Amino acid sequence: MKTTKTKRLAIDAMLAAMFVVLSLFSINLPGMKITLDSLPVLVGAALLGPLDGFAVGLVGSFLNQMITYGMSATTVLWILPAALRGLLVGLYARKHAFSMTLRQTVFITVATALLTTLLNTLFLYIDSWVYAYSYVAALPTLLLRILAGVLTAVLFSLLLPGILSALRRISGEKKDASGN
Repeated sequence: MKTTKTKRLAIDAMLAAMFVVLSLFSINLPGMKITLDSLPVLVGAALLGPLDGFAVGLVGSFLNQMITYGMSATTVLWILPAALRGLLVGLYARKHAFSMTLRQTVFITVATALLTTLLNTLFLYIDSWVYAYSYVAALPTLLLRILAGVLTAVLFSLLLPGILSALRRISGEKKDASGN
C-alpha cells in the first residue's frame, strides 16, 4: 500500500488504539486471558510491513500495560511479544509480496500465536520470580492458553484477507511488492 509517512503514522496510531480497545474487552480466566487485541497488529504488519507491525504491537501493548497495570520492572517483557509478532508477520508478508495465500496466512498467524504464548509463559515465570508469587498456578492452563492462541490465530487468518482487501479498496491503492 503506497502511503505517505503521515498517513502511515496515522494508520499505525489508529491500529494501536484499536489494540488497546480490543484488549480491554477480553475474557480473563485464572491463568489466561483471551483477547482479540492482536488483530490490529496483524493488519498493520500484513498491510504495511514489519516496522509498522512492530510499532502497532509495541505502542498498543505499552498503552494497554500502562492502563491496566502501570509501569513495573517487567513492563518491557510484557510489551515485547506483540511487537515481535508484528515484526515477524510483517517480514513474512513482505517476503510474499504482501499477497499471502490462506495457507501462508494461517501458518504465520498460528506460528506467531504460539511464539507469543510461549513468550508470555516465560515472562510470567520471570514476573513471578521478580514479584515473589507462585508461577505453578499458571501451569495447568498452559495447554488451554496454547489452544486459545491457535483458535484465535485461525479465526484471524480467516478474517485477515477480507479486512486487507477492504482496506486496500477503501484507500483506492493497489499493493506493490515493496509493501508501499
